Amino acid sequence: MPEIAPQPLAALTTLRAGGTPARMIEARTRDELVDALRAVWAENEPWLVVGGGSNLLVGDESFDGTVILVRTHGIEQLPSPREGRVRLRVQAGHDWDDLVAHTVAAGLGGIAAMSGIPGTAGAAPVQNIGAYGQEIVQTLVEVELLDEATGEVSTVPAAELGLGFRTSVLKQHYGSVPARTAVILSITLELPVLGHDPVPVRGPQLRTALGLEEGAAVTLLWVRETVLAIRARKGMVLDAADPDTHSAGSFFQNAIVSAGFARSLPPECPRWPVTPDLDPLVVIPLESFDGRVPAPRSVESDVKVSAAWLIEQSGLRKGFRLPRSRAGLSTKHALALSNRGGATAGEIAELARFIQQRVQADFGLILQPEPVLVGVEL
Repeated sequence: MPEIAPQPLAALTTLRAGGTPARMIEARTRDELVDALRAVWAENEPWLVVGGGSNLLVGDESFDGTVILVRTHGIEQLPSPREGRVRLRVQAGHDWDDLVAHTVAAGLGGIAAMSGIPGTAGAAPVQNIGAYGQEIVQTLVEVELLDEATGEVSTVPAAELGLGFRTSVLKQHYGSVPARTAVILSITLELPVLGHDPVPVRGPQLRTALGLEEGAAVTLLWVRETVLAIRARKGMVLDAADPDTHSAGSFFQNAIVSAGFARSLPPECPRWPVTPDLDPLVVIPLESFDGRVPAPRSVESDVKVSAAWLIEQSGLRKGFRLPRSRAGLSTKHALALSNRGGATAGEIAELARFIQQRVQADFGLILQPEPVLVGVEL
């Protein structure tokens, strides 16, 4: 196995925090990744897979196990059974933004609005990454998985991954374990061939973010460059010289709440309806069927509310820090917790807990962390 000298995870994560693991393996090919995982699982020792390290907060103590760095790379174009589309098979360690740049240069749509998101292609489905109305669930066809339970490689359709708002069956949510313990080896996307001429921008959320009227036509390159500029203004594009970008992006998820709870929040709180199931499946046992089908019930859709707004309205403005702490809110975006220089994971977690408590006290809502937390408690 390609074992290397262990490095502090503070040097391998965008939050710049984390201790040094007992052992570290760098997998540069698919076969190396498969062999490394099978060997670690056979030894029944703690393990952690790290790609771009952009959605990870690791504790300050040494990780007593093996960290596997996913450094695989490559994009393969495949035919699509649908006219006007192509498929791309992407290795798990391939940089996500490099993939987006590749698609834009090739005139392929579907993911340009997700420009600038840090991390790797393999991590994208785990989180069901998204931005400005685009999510990977919209273009993902399948993933190649290595299951811990069996050690076998399988190709799994996107429909079996439980992709939802920033979640999947593969994600380790805070306080829980994944529904399926497996590692993605590659992903396959299906993207429309749009070319390099201006095309209408679909989706009101993306048009609003880009400042476009309905029916406006722009090029994919214009979308990418505009999104990158927007994200840079928010400190969401990695920049070694900018402490605001030493973060995990949005640390807390926008909350999904009932319509009733949303009405209890101030009317100026930004909110977006979550599309309800308009055609729920109704099962009537044959022995109790009397010839009548019950009328469909009107179900009020849940509502997504802005976590950044809740944080700021609880009195925690951009740039806020606890006394003597080296962790703080980004000066550009209230939803990003940033390492202002030498902050420990403990300091970042302390700030996160303080934010949770303030929002809960003011609005009765507990914000949930978006990054994966390893060896850290909130």
